[in-house]
Amino acid sequence: MLSSRATKMAQRNPTLAWVTAVWLLQVAMAEHPRWSLKGKPQVFMDLTPFEIKMVHKFLMDKENLELQPSETPTLAKNSVYLMEMLLPKKKDVLDFLDRGKRSPVREARVVIFFGAQEHPNVTEFAVGPLPLPIYMREIAPLSEHHPSWVSRPISKAEYRLIHQTLKKATEPLDKFFIDITNYSLKDCDQNCLTFTYMAPQGIKPGRRSSWFILQRYMAGHFLKPTGLQILLDHGSTDAQDWRVERVWYNGKLYSSPEELAQKYENGEVATVVIVEPLGKDTEQPRLSPINVAEQHLPPYNIEDNTVYYRDWVFSFRLRPSSGMQVLNVHFRGVRIAYEVSVQEAVAQLGGHLPAGIQPKYMDVGWGPDRVTHQLVQGVDCPDTATFLEVIHHYDTDEPVSYPQALCLFEIPAGIPITRHFDSDLNSKSSARMKERRLVLRTTSTVHHYDYTWDFIFYPDGAMETQMEASGLVQSTFYQPEEMNYFSQPRTHRFSNIHTHLVHYRIDLDVAGIKNSFQSLQIIGKNITKGLRHLVTRDTVKQTNYSRGHQAAFLFGKPLPNYLLFSNLHRSHHGHRNSYELQIYSKVHRVELPGWKKKPGLSWARYPLAVTKYRYSERCSSSIYNQYNPWNPPVAFKNFIRNNTNIEDKDLVTWVTVGFHNIADSKVNLTTSENSAGFVLRPFDFFHGS
Repeated sequence: MLSSRATKMAQRNPTLAWVTAVWLLQVAMAEHPRWSLKGKPQVFMDLTPFEIKMVHKFLMDKENLELQPSETPTLAKNSVYLMEMLLPKKKDVLDFLDRGKRSPVREARVVIFFGAQEHPNVTEFAVGPLPLPIYMREIAPLSEHHPSWVSRPISKAEYRLIHQTLKKATEPLDKFFIDITNYSLKDCDQNCLTFTYMAPQGIKPGRRSSWFILQRYMAGHFLKPTGLQILLDHGSTDAQDWRVERVWYNGKLYSSPEELAQKYENGEVATVVIVEPLGKDTEQPRLSPINVAEQHLPPYNIEDNTVYYRDWVFSFRLRPSSGMQVLNVHFRGVRIAYEVSVQEAVAQLGGHLPAGIQPKYMDVGWGPDRVTHQLVQGVDCPDTATFLEVIHHYDTDEPVSYPQALCLFEIPAGIPITRHFDSDLNSKSSARMKERRLVLRTTSTVHHYDYTWDFIFYPDGAMETQMEASGLVQSTFYQPEEMNYFSQPRTHRFSNIHTHLVHYRIDLDVAGIKNSFQSLQIIGKNITKGLRHLVTRDTVKQTNYSRGHQAAFLFGKPLPNYLLFSNLHRSHHGHRNSYELQIYSKVHRVELPGWKKKPGLSWARYPLAVTKYRYSERCSSSIYNQYNPWNPPVAFKNFIRNNTNIEDKDLVTWVTVGFHNIADSKVNLTTSENSAGFVLRPFDFFHGS
């Protein structure tokens, strides 16, 4: 956080700066006409490379910030960590889009690590107006908790320092490593050891201590545990102060690497020698190509980040901080959603060892789009797909291009949406058998598993999201106590049982921002037939929800059959325009040990929650929650506590989906068995067609 003196310096001479910026902006518009000539949907567009460079230059030129390059190999520095487009307030955007008012000011959200100060901290700023900024203002935290220095994500500079520290700290174990694994951390070309990071750090707030699993690195098959785990305290800004706190090997705890090395030399350590060759089953699976017959010219048009597809119009962005976000979704000229976005993804592992008890990977903290990879044509997406580049500024000093990070393609809809038709092959009904859908896809790789994210648009006005997970199982070393938590694909290592959970934000605006939430439940009702006979008939029970607490559903109880969101206005048939939410998930009960002490995970208690829109509640997690789940800047449970009136209001729906995974003898997890998501479909929705 900047001092008051620094803040004044950052805002000095605003009038002169504004006049200069206006002149420069006019010049820039002449050179870059796309900023002034493109249409309204551009309000949702990600930062351009030019904007990123201008923001970075603006910040680096401010001497009071004392910024250094992110690559500088120290934590005792001030540096820019993250830069992305700051979405304006919803009211300002809708005033611009629907009522022709002034376009919202375009700003960048910038996260700066102030590690060179007496009290290191993390501060977020809004920098604008873009493309030529003249001001920076501090962004108030989403709740009463400001992100702490301990809660910051691990940067690439810190990773390098951690690896150097662990490599030096384990030097006394060089002979031990060679004897039990035939692998080494020293000057290795092929048989190399590496460390896998576990999260969150420590067991209480204020600590930055992490367990690291020592693994054998094998190309394409890298999760091969050695049985050694190390707890490192890396909380200081000076890496010279970092210390190994504990070493775990084969069921025993040691105070230091030196103690383990000495006891091994004395013959006091029960070792397991791991030198088995790779078997045939470690070969990488062959990838089958995706063959989809598509028209020569795609039936969609893309302008910047806005897609026009038949009756659909929507914008999209791939946020470096949390992932895919679809915005301003229209069907046949009617807005049905302002935002549908990924908020968080969690992998909860089970186990008896530190590596099994500890992990709760909250993937936003890892930067799922910092590890965005290029989609493979014909494998990840059809050959005929349109591939899109994204530009990010995440833990770097310049814009970074991710080519083919997204793809867009049309495929057959599978089972016809309307199957019934007459015998006239030329009839309109029979043509429906050829209905197709549009898929917007991206992937992210976090640690040892991959996510595929799909947003799918159907011709009848339905929209679907689907998450699929694949990758390598995380395995730990065999201990008898592990049998309750693991499957055993190999003799000396076990694969963790784990649960994947994903949280979505759905800002539905069904034909307007004033919506209500109700459910329909199918129940059996006894009906008297004649004098003696009782028959049971299905009937429908409707429930209207007027308060936030009523619309917060906990895991462990089934959801109602139909979840409906209706607009205030009625059609000439007397029905309210409605959309139905259908959730498909393989998780029906979630056990998060100690969740009350970890409010950063509180969203995972609710498969469904409906709240009133608040700008301060635009995210259910943050890049800081992974590293401080005990006292996070964003705690979803506070959204529920508000218990406001949700009848005929601007509503936001929060959905949690997921699945469990118990690995078998296969080492690779496949997408066919690991998917979850939801569908939004019209229900008495009259759109004038």
